[in-house]
This record gives sequence, C-alpha cells and structure tokens, in this order.
Amino acid sequence: MAALSVVAPMIEQACRAGEEFAQLYYDTLDKRRHVMAPLYCDSSQIVWNGSSGQGIAEVMHLLQKVPPSMTSLHSVDCQPVPSQAFSGATAVLVNTEGLVLYEAEDKPRGFAQ
Repeated sequence: MAALSVVAPMIEQACRAGEEFAQLYYDTLDKRRHVMAPLYCDSSQIVWNGSSGQGIAEVMHLLQKVPPSMTSLHSVDCQPVPSQAFSGATAVLVNTEGLVLYEAEDKPRGFAQ
C-alpha cells in the first residue's frame, strides 16, 4: 500500500500534464502551426504521408506542408516515465486517438499518435 500512495500522485500529475499538453498540441497544430517549434527538440522525428524529417527545422518544414486541419481527440492516455529513463528529468508518455479532418476533404480520418 505504501508504494501505491507514492505512485498514485505521480500518475495523477502525469494524466493532468499529458491531457493539458495534448489539448495545447492539437489546438496549436490546427490553428497556429507556425509557432510549434518550442514543442519539439533537436532529436524529434516526424513522418507524414511518406515524408520524414528529424530535428526542429525539418519537423517545422514538414508541418507547413500538411494541409490545414481540424482535430477531434477521442482518448488521451498518459503514463509517467521513470526519471531514470531521462537522466533524472520528468517525462510523460502521451498517447492520443481521434479524428482529423484536412482542408479540402469531406471525410475525417482516424489517427493514433
């Protein structure tokens, strides 16, 4: 029981932080894609529609090629990542699932990220 009392607050904090991040990320992706650079780091990678990029500049370049979108999240699952995995830094694993509707398309597409 003692371990649960230590872990439960970490899980709750991870869930709050992950849900807030997911809302911020997809809102920014849909409405202000050009300001997303601070959400990425030099080791970030992206793959979209057969194209890929690594690093902030390449990720931002590829994101500008993605048609404007409207995202609807259906689920967000968040898990704390042990600090040992990131040299003592706090990290949260965020998995999302939902629908995205791209400009000039009439049917939304499912996604999981």
